[in-house]
Amino acid sequence: MATTQITPLEDPPDFSIVLGGPLYQLLRRARMEGDHLELLYRRLILFAGITWLPLFLLATVGPFAGSAGRLAFLRDIEVHARFLVALPALIAAELLVHSRMLPVARRFVERRLIPLEEMPRFYRVVESAFRLRNSIPLEIGLFIALSSARLYV
Repeated sequence: MATTQITPLEDPPDFSIVLGGPLYQLLRRARMEGDHLELLYRRLILFAGITWLPLFLLATVGPFAGSAGRLAFLRDIEVHARFLVALPALIAAELLVHSRMLPVARRFVERRLIPLEEMPRFYRVVESAFRLRNSIPLEIGLFIALSSARLYV
């Protein structure tokens, strides 16, 4: 009686929800992103600069920089410290997410959590996730949604 060993059709694709999409391509063209998420410090400085620095400048030297507004902005050190710690942590987390996604996808295949007959469906789902990750309308919609949500906070 011969036993047949079930082998997966192929290794899972290089599944990354980080390496791709319009923002990733824009960051690569601006030399803020490498092929494998290099240049993390550049992105940390860039995003902290474009999110926090305008607020600082408007509160201290802008046309609305009255003494009360300037003092309120400068005295609220706790909020600035939280923001300037949380933003780099979120940006650095993309490296952690990227490094763990492929091993997780491989384990699904290696441990046969997905039956062999469902393997083509698994690969279609992965391709669908890639299409969503690379969708320009979806990314623009997320940007608009996040921008409008900040207006109501």
